[in-house]
Amino acid sequence: MSATVAIVADRIGWEERRLIEAAPEAGLVVDWVNDESLCLGHQDAPSLTGYDAVLVRSRSYTRGGLIATLAEASGIRTINTASAIRACENKLELRAVLHRAGVPAGDFRLVLSRRDFEQALKDVPPPVVLKPVFGGMGKRVTLIRDTDTAQSVYDYVEDLGHGFEQASLVEPYLDGGTSVRCLVVGREPVATAEFASAGGDWRSNAALGNRSRALDHDPAITKIVDGVVDALGPGIYGIDLFQVPGGHVVNEVNHAPAFKAIAAATGADIPRAVARHLQETLT
Repeated sequence: MSATVAIVADRIGWEERRLIEAAPEAGLVVDWVNDESLCLGHQDAPSLTGYDAVLVRSRSYTRGGLIATLAEASGIRTINTASAIRACENKLELRAVLHRAGVPAGDFRLVLSRRDFEQALKDVPPPVVLKPVFGGMGKRVTLIRDTDTAQSVYDYVEDLGHGFEQASLVEPYLDGGTSVRCLVVGREPVATAEFASAGGDWRSNAALGNRSRALDHDPAITKIVDGVVDALGPGIYGIDLFQVPGGHVVNEVNHAPAFKAIAAATGADIPRAVARHLQETLT
């Protein structure tokens, strides 16, 4: 009998369609379940009854961890685990997890107030990057090149954001114009590519349609990826790294990574790799 897996997401995108198409070859039945209509809480929540596992691909930076927590509490296997998803959703928690594990991650200062912000700019002089603790896809990530504009930028954070949204990180701007994305399935990096900013946008983020090229195997990057997986547990991750003098540092880890761009750049059959991982996890 085929194992059944629910892809929990707010919509079916390119990645979800390819995962559903690849499932039968691995002996799986995969359905999309809208993450906006789960109504979890009761241990026998009907929205997930009958599924052997839940693949959480919520694009929201809060839903995934909440859904995984309740699914696990109901005895349903979640991929990734609830603890891993919560760490990926929260950039501060992720940095703390990686720091404890000895994985190199970028320098930062936590900003919860204007006073924090002013001190952060003294510790880490511009140019700096101001980014929300909760967020993804490069949204609301701001490059502050000089102190003249810094206070005006923070006005928007302070006046337009709720307390939850005001929590931010200040990081030194690493002026390389590129980042490395490793797509990990289970414990293995199945595709690695370099993304470069394109046009007038300084952000090197695959979601922004930037240029990309496949990278050869790099033992140093593999060692960092192994450290991330050791810290978070096996799963499906998009690990973003920046190059610094002496190596690379982890910038972010995405628990529900888009992979259309990296698949195009590398030729890797990521849906098939994910389907095999799901099948192996459920046997």
